[in-house]
Amino acid sequence: MVAGMRVLPVASLADNYAYLVVCEATNLVAVVDPSEPEPVIRAASTAGLRPSAIWNTHHHADHTAGNEALVAHYGISSVSAHASDRGRVPGQTRSLEAGVRFTLGELEVEILHVPGHTLGAITYVVRTPSGEVALFTGDTMFHAGCGRLFEGTAAQMLASLERIAAVGEGAAVFPGHEYTVSNLRFAASIEPLHPPVRAALAEAEALRQRGLPTVGTTIARERQTNPFLRTASAEIRASLGIDRAADAVAALAAIREAKNAFR
Repeated sequence: MVAGMRVLPVASLADNYAYLVVCEATNLVAVVDPSEPEPVIRAASTAGLRPSAIWNTHHHADHTAGNEALVAHYGISSVSAHASDRGRVPGQTRSLEAGVRFTLGELEVEILHVPGHTLGAITYVVRTPSGEVALFTGDTMFHAGCGRLFEGTAAQMLASLERIAAVGEGAAVFPGHEYTVSNLRFAASIEPLHPPVRAALAEAEALRQRGLPTVGTTIARERQTNPFLRTASAEIRASLGIDRAADAVAALAAIREAKNAFR
């Protein structure tokens, strides 16, 4: 919970999340990344909500396939995605670029362009009147991870993660998938002596055993547990054979390759 804003995670498909973002002052609602319509409709009905906008973080079908059904069900007229994704996002009506700002009731929304996973990936930075912040990062920043480099480069992903992290230590992070346990197991395998990773893994495993989501931790915690924000770690570099003199881009690329092979 962020004061002035409700964020309702909606589990979808095998491990996706859509989100209902609610301005508490006005009860206006946006849906982030609906992969399928039925879970969103059930969650909105249970909470007594009616979405009026869709915010897509990137064009992949597991984040957009529910768009058109929700548009038809609710009469939604605003479907947002990056300008470069027009034609690839079903029902897109609004083309966004870096730095665009708009509102959802009393909530202020700013767009970060964060290429890497895809070239048109964006993060929605949502601020309440009291200054609290929620980040909807799609498949760019996960808890203790980042997305695969399907369209972009390691340099782009590094810059994008740094751009997201620069929003502020207290910002809450809401990613597009429930990958936290797997990501933290990988992080623990390459930085086993780092206590924050072990603590975060134990907490995430406990939450999942109770059937609860892990999403909504903070940038401050990501700096302590996310190996893609910890490219300078001597322990990570030693574990993966990354030269101490290698730059952060080379280190991120090596960490990403190791994560791709991790089971």
